[in-house]
Amino acid sequence: MPKLGMEPLRRKALVDAALSAIGDQGTLTVTMSDIARRAGVSPALAHHYFGSKDELLIATIRSLLADLRRDTIHALNAAASPRARVSALIRVSFHAGQFAPETVAAWLAFYSQAQSSEAMRHLLVLYARRLHSNLVVNLAALCPPDLARGIAEGAAALIDGLYLRRALAAAPLSRERSIALTEAYVDAALARARIEMPAEGRHA
Repeated sequence: MPKLGMEPLRRKALVDAALSAIGDQGTLTVTMSDIARRAGVSPALAHHYFGSKDELLIATIRSLLADLRRDTIHALNAAASPRARVSALIRVSFHAGQFAPETVAAWLAFYSQAQSSEAMRHLLVLYARRLHSNLVVNLAALCPPDLARGIAEGAAALIDGLYLRRALAAAPLSRERSIALTEAYVDAALARARIEMPAEGRHA
């Protein structure tokens, strides 16, 4: 009989092992046996906890998203102004853990799989909507809502693009340089927005 309290620990070990295996190989074609071996459990036990490899992969991306959401909430709570919260969202997107090579490779594999997996696509769409919504809410305190939505779309696209370059090793930029480029885009877009706004509608 398994020891009480072991299931959550083994589930976490399997999720971590799946992330490690996917990151190392850069593909979702890893086997349940390989993942189980990395986690130090039997393939039968891995199937017992997750049923199938697809369910384990979904649990793995849920774990990544949960980590990202937790870090986002913490960063937003620590920021004192709307502009500081926009910066917090940018920095979280390039958090050291999220920007680690194996994590970047795993995200790329998940995005690729989302083309054929409705469950995975749904999770990634939720992530994109959450990032966009958080950006819009805080940018709307700095410029009109329509301009805030446009700036949010540009910032999110820049974040995704820099992440893709990192994943493909296509002249990847450092974490700090990626943050600086995204911040520069937001600053320039906000400056243009203030110029375009009627004087009576400009924010201080």
